[in-house]
Amino acid sequence: MQESHADQPETSQVAGASDAAADASAAPEAAPASDAVLTADDLAKELLHGLGFCGHYMHFHGGGMSGRAPIICFIAKRGGDVSQQELGASFELKPGSLSEVLNKMEVAGLIERERNPEDRRQLTIRLTEAGVEQARLEQESRTRFRSEAFTCLTDAEKLELLGMLRRIRTRWEELDA
Repeated sequence: MQESHADQPETSQVAGASDAAADASAAPEAAPASDAVLTADDLAKELLHGLGFCGHYMHFHGGGMSGRAPIICFIAKRGGDVSQQELGASFELKPGSLSEVLNKMEVAGLIERERNPEDRRQLTIRLTEAGVEQARLEQESRTRFRSEAFTCLTDAEKLELLGMLRRIRTRWEELDA
């Protein structure tokens, strides 16, 4: 990393940066984004923007962690039924949030809820026939996406990206501690 002086922000040459020049903090006379010399802060913004797009895409096209697609697939992988408590723990959802998602799934005819006869406090969530079919379709879609999502990268680039993402995750976990 280069030394930076208090009156000179650290810069990096980034080809193909999307819209740093349009950022409100960028100077009006900034060069086009593809030729821009970005400050460390602008580069971090661009990286977070790119990661944000990926997260947004995965959430809305993959069902998100709290959406019905991953929940349906989870139940299907568990043989078609699971306790509501296990489901909530697996998705780190508050009971109220989980109930809301499950209510919508029940109204859509994808699941049925039943009290456990051995412990009336426990609810068992069971996929209906429509839920089993929806889980199958969702899993096919997820498998197809995984097989195509990174075809723009070579195997070496995929491994390099994986290593970088692991380092980023470790760093962010340190920052969160």
